[in-house]
Amino acid sequence: MRIALFTNNYLPFCGGVTISVETLRLGLEAAGHEAWVFGPRLAGAQDVSGRIVRYPSIPATTYPEFALAVPYSRRIGRLVAELDFDVVHAHHPFLLGPAARRLARRARRPLVFTYHTRYEKYAHYVPLPLGLVESAALRLSAGFAARADAVLAPSTVIRDELHARGVRTPIAVVPTGVYVGRLDREKSVDRVLVAFDRIASTVAAARLALVGHGTEAERLRRQARALPVARRIRFLGVRPHHELVECYRAADVFLFASETETQGLVLAEAAACGLPAVAVDAPGCDEVVRDGETGVLTKSDPAALAEAAIGLLLDLERRRGMARRAREVAEREFDVRLQIDRTMAVYLDAIARVR
Repeated sequence: MRIALFTNNYLPFCGGVTISVETLRLGLEAAGHEAWVFGPRLAGAQDVSGRIVRYPSIPATTYPEFALAVPYSRRIGRLVAELDFDVVHAHHPFLLGPAARRLARRARRPLVFTYHTRYEKYAHYVPLPLGLVESAALRLSAGFAARADAVLAPSTVIRDELHARGVRTPIAVVPTGVYVGRLDREKSVDRVLVAFDRIASTVAAARLALVGHGTEAERLRRQARALPVARRIRFLGVRPHHELVECYRAADVFLFASETETQGLVLAEAAACGLPAVAVDAPGCDEVVRDGETGVLTKSDPAALAEAAIGLLLDLERRRGMARRAREVAEREFDVRLQIDRTMAVYLDAIARVR
């Protein structure tokens, strides 16, 4: 089968959608299919495949590392027509999403849409009134899902939200398979720093390592330097994805404060490495972390996060048990082969219905 993947986020930009798309591309190729990625042109990109096609793009003023794809290209339109894809798979409801839909309809091929993100939670990146952007994001994303031929949701909570917003398109729950996070506002890393200040006052050997980069990185560094435990905090920056395994395995607890997740991909990665998590009890996180079994779910305030982490750090046997069960859950539910099998089933069903 030949599949076209349209995404506004792709390498070398780091983030959950990028990881999800690349995991899907590699998994489809490993299963014998032909996967093409259509994404934005980014500085420093070193594409490893001739099946990666870049749209012209412009810098995003509110996020310098990100580029906005210009969703029109006659050259790419001709290429898509020549390749005669079996499925067109959009990973966003805007920019390259509508371009994917237009090309799919022109070729009379099914449009599949993965609803990766709660788009309204990212409204602060748009330099317009927050409420206006949030409501527009909700309408646009639900409307795009409603006009697709099939929708993939990374978690049941996203599926249920789309149903509640009137989306009647068939929706399949397909979590991204595990194969770090960004230091941005929606990830609530500032809570992690405050929590660690409390953890360090109780656990003398505690150290905090932050992996990733983003718009909030410098502000978070300043916040960390102002803490009494500043010398025990390390910012490791962006690391190649294959090196993250070493970071996870070097840790005793994975501390996660985000409340905007649709799946919590880094939580699944941590679990696959046998690392128990302390995370906020929020949609997305609660579908990966089994409270009291593979980790601890807490309230969102730093004191609650700190208390849960201290409890795990001081109880080696409990921590080891959670680590073992976390690995078992990851192998059972987040194996990348399951993602590919489930996605292929959605593709085949969409093809049959469109025909």
